[in-house]
Amino acid sequence: MSRIGNNPIAIPEGVTVDVKDNVVTVKGKLGELTQNYDSIEIKVEEGNVLVTRSSDTKDQKAKHGLYRSLMHNMVEGVSKGWTKELELVGVGYRASNQGQKLDLALGFSHNIILNVAPEVKLETISEKGKNPIIKLTSFDKQLVGQVAAKIRGFRKPEPYKGKGVKFVGEEIRRKAGKSA
Repeated sequence: MSRIGNNPIAIPEGVTVDVKDNVVTVKGKLGELTQNYDSIEIKVEEGNVLVTRSSDTKDQKAKHGLYRSLMHNMVEGVSKGWTKELELVGVGYRASNQGQKLDLALGFSHNIILNVAPEVKLETISEKGKNPIIKLTSFDKQLVGQVAAKIRGFRKPEPYKGKGVKFVGEEIRRKAGKSA
């Protein structure tokens, strides 16, 4: 039995959830998200969203918890939003933005210029004596995670000195090196 799938999702004020023809639409103050679903039932009752399944087949058990988590992320996203912060660790690593264009200097011969989706709010923070930070904010959790993973993929943190692009608060497993 799915413990996550059985939990009801509370709908906060200012958020509307519509279920029609196997498509769920969630609208809130930050934006609107839609999600297709199949082989489970989604009902809106008394300010809660309930996800149920009709049988205990392996396919339905798997989708039960999945769609409940997706629905929760959508409701949370349109009401509060999602944020990811990336930190650039390394000498000469810099980040700047002009609108939705992110300019990264990561030790390559040329700067990397990335056009970020308009749904993601982009902010770069550069303070003297501290590592530059890239802050990504959006109502779509999947999109924020995808953009953050793309930026991190340009220069992943290496295990010897810890240089690279990492998430704020991420622990890098360090190796000793030659001298040890």
